[in-house]
Amino acid sequence: MLGRWLGSRTNRVQRTSPLAALRTPANAGVLSCRVLDPVNEPVPHAEYAVSDTMGRTVVSGGTDPFGSFVTTVPAGEYRLAVSAEGYTPYRATATVGENTLASLGDVTLQVAQPPELPAPGDWEIEPTHSSIAFTARHIGLARIHGRFNSFAGVVRIGERVEQTAMHVVIDASSIDTNVRMRDDHLRSADFLDVARFPTLEFYSERFVHKGGNRWAVTGALSLHGVTRTVTLDTEYLGLGNGMGGETRAACRARTELHRDDFTVSWQTMLARGIAVVGPSIRIDLDVQIVPKG
Repeated sequence: MLGRWLGSRTNRVQRTSPLAALRTPANAGVLSCRVLDPVNEPVPHAEYAVSDTMGRTVVSGGTDPFGSFVTTVPAGEYRLAVSAEGYTPYRATATVGENTLASLGDVTLQVAQPPELPAPGDWEIEPTHSSIAFTARHIGLARIHGRFNSFAGVVRIGERVEQTAMHVVIDASSIDTNVRMRDDHLRSADFLDVARFPTLEFYSERFVHKGGNRWAVTGALSLHGVTRTVTLDTEYLGLGNGMGGETRAACRARTELHRDDFTVSWQTMLARGIAVVGPSIRIDLDVQIVPKG
């Protein structure tokens, strides 16, 4: 009886072991961690990356709603990086043995100090270190990656950043997808119609702080003779110095445009069943600004 009880108990322990729920390949083990904030609440959707000793990312992802992650990796030495909006990144090393669980236990992230904001006054976009790029789906399958090579913009930073205003002008004819024939077509009346609408313009005076280094910048985008409200999901990266010692501020921003909103529907080609470009276009901006001299 005692032998059967011990055997049954052993089986139950094995079935509830952290490794029991995972199919572990040969020569592999399991790495786990739970991510908490300073008051011991879990941090869901924190990003983690596990890299090998050469710095190559082996696996990455996000924590579950309870702040945890469990991942299978080949046995070896690893570096773990955990990051979340508003927190200082956490880094650790771990050794994962074959068919074993390497648990880092509870990891507490510390609240990060927000980056210093630019001083009030007039700033301008520094085009050499800035980019306006886009991604569109082509013929329903492949993706087109492109950019605008010519643009200018000014930003008037208010005493409170929420009072900031900006104006950006983009030369429509500077569109560049690295294929000359396609770019000529994009400039034609079928698409941007640059002869009639030579510029794209964005004007905003609504900057809303979303917490940490995240901002929502909402304004009016004029494209193809139509003006629509657009919100940029913006990540402020802080202040730095250029090669000449000048102060500069940097940010990344992203939004998605629906071409039908701007009457860019290209009905002639669609009527022939040619879905040249998908219904939405993703815009990615990397911007550096410097004090206007």
